[in-house]
This record gives sequence, structure tokens and C-alpha cells, in this order.
Amino acid sequence: MEAVLFDMDGTLINSEPYWLIAETALMARYDHQWTDEDQAYCLGGPLPKVGAYMSNLAAQVHDAIYFENELVRLVAEQFTLGLEFMPGAQELVQDLMESQVPMALVSASPRLLVDSAIDLLPPGTFITSISNQDVKVSKPDPESYLKAAAHLGVDITRCLVLEDSRTGISAGLASGAIVIGIPHLITYPPTPRLHIRQDLVGLKTNDIREIFHIGSKEDSNASRI
Repeated sequence: MEAVLFDMDGTLINSEPYWLIAETALMARYDHQWTDEDQAYCLGGPLPKVGAYMSNLAAQVHDAIYFENELVRLVAEQFTLGLEFMPGAQELVQDLMESQVPMALVSASPRLLVDSAIDLLPPGTFITSISNQDVKVSKPDPESYLKAAAHLGVDITRCLVLEDSRTGISAGLASGAIVIGIPHLITYPPTPRLHIRQDLVGLKTNDIREIFHIGSKEDSNASRI
């Protein structure tokens, strides 16, 4: 393992409640009660998918781009209240930094929100970051993870991805990386390259290296069958 690629929303930072507040408030304007099913469908984005979904729910009174922009504006307002890390994430980032493991932040959120999160972290925590504005196709397409690995100068197959959403897990697996999934509101079956955990609590660099080693070995063995 030569690098770790972190998803942001719901993996590194507990920003999902802020998205939920913004989504609920926005759709209430159009007399739609935002449900768990709505949230699960939109979890992890990408934003064009969420914007189109909201536009349809609102009988297309506004187009998808309007809903994308308004949602980001509402979430940015929530960010000003302060953010909290997901359980175990801050400690893992610190341990990876002390172990000198290169890290990238890879998000399906806009650059504004990615930079707002990075500003809360010690300088140099992430060598590079990718937002949805830095790629032609966002998650579940693997472009964002492939681009992050390229920026780090590391082969994607030597990277470990941390993700929480179906969209993000799919992107990580499609890129060729080993993935640790921490799914919320969804179930995702483990595979040779996908290790499932409830959270990141207690996870250290050595644990990640071991997960990467086992995943790479099992994937290699499965490829031979």
C-alpha cells in the first residue's frame, strides 16, 4: 500500500446530517417530505443525480442545476456552524500522517465544500484533493480516484480507498483500488477487494496495511480461478 484515498462526506467528516437538513428544507418548499428512502438514494451523490431527482420530485418547477446550486448553498451555510469528524476518522488520519502515508481527499462534492473541509485540517494533511468540478464524470465513475492516484504518482492498484456510500464504493472498486467500506443506510456484500467495517474506530495504519495485503492476495487468487 502506497497511498490512502479518503472520501469526504460520511467517511472523513460527519457532514451527512448537514446535507439531510439542507435536503429536507429545500424539498419542503415544494411540499415534499424528504424520506429515508430519498436520503438513501441520494447518499454519496453525485450532485447531478441529486439535482435531477429533486427536480423530478418538485414536478420540474426548476431544473436540476437550480437544485444542485441551491442545495450546495444551504450545505455551505451549515458548514459555517462547524463540522465533526466521523468516529475514528481524525485519529486514523493522524496515524497515517505520522506514518508518512500519502493521502488524498476525493469527493463528489463541489470545490467550495471540499476546501471548507480541508481548511479545518492541519496544513499538509492531504497532498491533493479532487472535487466533482475536477473530473468529467463524478462517482460512481472511477475517474476521481484514478485522478487522485495520478496526482500522487501512485498506481491505483497500490491505493486503499475509504468510502461509505454505494456510489463511492462502486467508484473505488471500479478504479482497481482495495476498498474499505463503512456503509450507512445500505448493505454492501464484501468481495476480495472490499472490506466492510461498521466504523473507523481503533483502525490504525498497520491495520490498513494488513487489510490491503489480504485484499490484494485474495483478489489475485480469485483472478486465477
